[in-house]
Amino acid sequence: MSLRRASHAVYDTKYHLVWAPKYRKSILREEVKSLAEEMFREILERRDCEVEEVEIAQDHVHVFTSIPPRYSIGEIVGALKSISAREIFCRHPEVKRELWGGEFWEDGYFVRTVGDKVTAEVIKKYIQYHRHEEKSPNQLDLGF
Repeated sequence: MSLRRASHAVYDTKYHLVWAPKYRKSILREEVKSLAEEMFREILERRDCEVEEVEIAQDHVHVFTSIPPRYSIGEIVGALKSISAREIFCRHPEVKRELWGGEFWEDGYFVRTVGDKVTAEVIKKYIQYHRHEEKSPNQLDLGF
């Protein structure tokens, strides 16, 4: 993944997303697992998100993606969870017997931003440089 462009933004946003089925049930097996991955990729691509990796274990999901700044992370995770749950329940009604309460995914999720060369330390130094060197017209070289 590299710099991406939208109509009014240039961005490099990468997120590691993790969430689990309700009650952390080991329900993501065979066809359900394949369908979930297919749905995640389709949902993300329709929203111009670049998919780097998707890994689905029986009891949780990892998605590594770049999300355009016009979307919030919660909005994307909400779409991934709601659309995939609806499709899984439609195509695999037997899954409902393993879950009670009519929900497929847990309510929460984990998210972490991920950077290549631009780490938290590099950003702090960049901001501190501008705080102390405001009067100087030179731009700090971030080293990439």
